[in-house]
Amino acid sequence: MTNLIVWHDGSCPLCQREIALMRRLDRRGAITFVDATSADDVSCPIDRADLLSRFHASEDGRLVSGAAAFAAMWRQIPVLRPIGLAARAPFVLAMLERAYVAFLRVRPRLQRFVAREKTA
Repeated sequence: MTNLIVWHDGSCPLCQREIALMRRLDRRGAITFVDATSADDVSCPIDRADLLSRFHASEDGRLVSGAAAFAAMWRQIPVLRPIGLAARAPFVLAMLERAYVAFLRVRPRLQRFVAREKTA
C-alpha cells in the first residue's frame, strides 16, 4: 500500500469542501490529510507559503505538487483511480497540469464565491 500524505489549506472554503469530499471517498483511510495552516503541523516538508500556493502530496516519501499531487491522491480512491493511473502517462499529466495552472488563476474568485455562499 502506498504511503500518501496530502497537505491542504484548511482556511480555504474551496479546499475544505474538496478535502471533505476526498475524505468521504477514501473509505479505506489510505490518505493522511494534513491541514497546512495548522500551527501544530511539524510535517511541513517545504516553506509553508510554498506549500499553500499549490496542492502538494508525498507519495512514498517523494514530494509532488499540482496535477501530480492530485493524481497521486486519485490513485488511492477506487472511483478516481483510473484517472490517477492515466496521469502516469506524461501527455495526460501535462494536460492535467495545464488545467491546474489555469484553475490557479481563477481560484481566488472561486474562493470568494464559496465563502460568500457559505455565509449566506
